[in-house]
Amino acid sequence: MTPAAIAVRLEGLRRTFGDLTAVDGIDLEVRAGEIYGFLGPNGAGKSTVVRMLTTLLAPSGGRAWVGGLDVQQSPDAVRLVIGVALQEAGLDANMTGREILVTQGRLFGLARAQIDARIEELAPILDMRALDRLVGTYSGGMARRLDLAAALMHNPSVLFLDEPTTGLDPPGRLRVWEEVRRLNREVGLTLFLTTQYLEEADELADRVGIINAGRLVAEGTPTELKRSIGTDVVTAIVDGDPAIAKAVLDEVDGLDSVDVFGDEIRVSTGNGSRALSPVALALAGAGVHVRELSLRTPTLDDVFLDVTGTHLEGGST
Repeated sequence: MTPAAIAVRLEGLRRTFGDLTAVDGIDLEVRAGEIYGFLGPNGAGKSTVVRMLTTLLAPSGGRAWVGGLDVQQSPDAVRLVIGVALQEAGLDANMTGREILVTQGRLFGLARAQIDARIEELAPILDMRALDRLVGTYSGGMARRLDLAAALMHNPSVLFLDEPTTGLDPPGRLRVWEEVRRLNREVGLTLFLTTQYLEEADELADRVGIINAGRLVAEGTPTELKRSIGTDVVTAIVDGDPAIAKAVLDEVDGLDSVDVFGDEIRVSTGNGSRALSPVALALAGAGVHVRELSLRTPTLDDVFLDVTGTHLEGGST
């Protein structure tokens, strides 16, 4: 892959805060025109990585480039080619939505005619009826969409989205998804997306990276990651000692793996419908009380659980 084809590159990127290592030597590449989903549990280092890539925080070690520019050596140039919508929208409650967009456009040297045209282009993600109201009167969802529009005013080549749909109702979330897809498809915009919604990463991301304890622990397309778990997943929620359930199921033929997560036993297998009955019979024969038994295809949450040992919950770090 040529350097021009890479929009974001990390080489051994590190960040420490005193004795705490928040990001521990990450190597990562995002191709130009790609939507890259970045997932991790609370405290994993997601937002620390984003803050370094957007020049808000200096790395403690390693190097990073965005749009071919070194984030440490050329921070001003990097800021001109990126758009940033962080989890906490930095909007002035005493300005109208239009004033914020106009100000953002002027900061990047756009003429008034260009600003007006750009606002119209961004109409799909804005509540145009509220554009001349004070931001302090906006709902959380309206503020999130305005913050996203402000990040796009100067037509950046790389857009960093940190929890872009947090606080949005389902229609608002779908509207943002549609706009993200349109920008990626029609404009070729590269997106670096952190999200607490696994469905969002599955729907939008070309590739997904999972960070845990400051390290990149899994990466691939959503399909590749889900296939790494197995074709089917049988899940049993049990009472009593789950180690007993695991020991029983380890003796059942045709199961690829048996893993324990609290009171949840997860069985990966190539044929879930065929394995479901033997699993139930084996547990019943061992006197294990099963509160819930289900069969499904793997999800990104299964992948997340597999590599981090926990389900992904709300929040971002």
